[in-house]
Amino acid sequence: MNIHEFQAKQVLGRFGVPVPKGQPAATPEEAAAAFRALGQPKAVIKAQIHAGGRGKAGGVKLIGSADEAREFAARLLGKPLVTHQTGPEGRVVRRVYLEEASQVARELYLGLVIDRKAAAVAVIASTEGGMEIEEVAARTPEKIITDPVNPLLGMAPFQARRIAFALGLKDKQVGQFAALLGALYRAFVETDASLIEINPLVVTAAGRVICLDAKISFDDNGLFRHPDIRELRDPNEEDPAETEAAKYDLSYVHLDGNIGCMVNGAGLAMATMDIVKYYGAEPANFLDVGGGADAQKIAAAFRILLSDARVKAVLINVFGGIMQCDVLARGVVDAAREVKLSVPLVVRMEGTNVKEGKQILAASGIKVITANDMADAARRVVESIGK
Repeated sequence: MNIHEFQAKQVLGRFGVPVPKGQPAATPEEAAAAFRALGQPKAVIKAQIHAGGRGKAGGVKLIGSADEAREFAARLLGKPLVTHQTGPEGRVVRRVYLEEASQVARELYLGLVIDRKAAAVAVIASTEGGMEIEEVAARTPEKIITDPVNPLLGMAPFQARRIAFALGLKDKQVGQFAALLGALYRAFVETDASLIEINPLVVTAAGRVICLDAKISFDDNGLFRHPDIRELRDPNEEDPAETEAAKYDLSYVHLDGNIGCMVNGAGLAMATMDIVKYYGAEPANFLDVGGGADAQKIAAAFRILLSDARVKAVLINVFGGIMQCDVLARGVVDAAREVKLSVPLVVRMEGTNVKEGKQILAASGIKVITANDMADAARRVVESIGK
């Protein structure tokens, strides 16, 4: 689960992480009032969407009056902001965030992520703040510091100081950074985060080390422990199909292709997407219905697939182990009749009750293209689009 910048700064502030004073606004008048409440001659107003690149897209501005705040908010609110992460359709701006302006002397990058290889939280830092970390990694990988945190020790002061020195921080800045990184690590662990990204982390002209931006992603599996964080979810920033899939405990991710894929098991789903691409097409989604899906869940998954207007054909690839093939077939038949299936449907299934499942599909009256194996299924579904 992702949250907005202003929410991330509120969460981090509770752990003692230094962030600029700020206030969100949902209307132009609220933006003007927020500027006056800050009591500073200058402020920064930022569009609040779940995407990076807002500054380059015109979603961030330095302002010097309440009138400027009102005018800029009126220009942004209710309208889509297009960045390199939103796609051409953009994201509708429903809030802006005003915070006190900072005199920036240096920009750094700081992030905490789960390092699967190290089986620990890792600190990623760089002197190249303000840039996309992927761009830094591609151009100047030597400027990226990666330092896993021993889970038994936590963020030890010596480790924080070592990273501070590597970033070129000096004197009091080293102590400030160590305290900041320790607070970030506590926030990461205690909120079940999967990512905390501070880009940029800045050193001000006065020598303070503060978080000028903040992004947090949380592990959905840990949200039951954090009802306060769960309430920060903004459905407007999420794909409607992904939100609907979550109601049925389906693992669904919207992609850019036109082949709808329904599979049981994450590994098989990844392999299915790979083989669709191998035969020259692009998957429209990742959809794992899980091992123990019933007919109702299968039907819901099928409806979600077909709600995407870009889907020109559907590939169902199932190995019946815990989930039986006849249960899959009933769910598919029910959903296909409900939505009046109008695109080619290719089914490859093997495993428990596969004979019964194929009989159900054959007797349904629905036009189904059956496949013998994964390669045959991928080839047939791509051919069906060509026709």
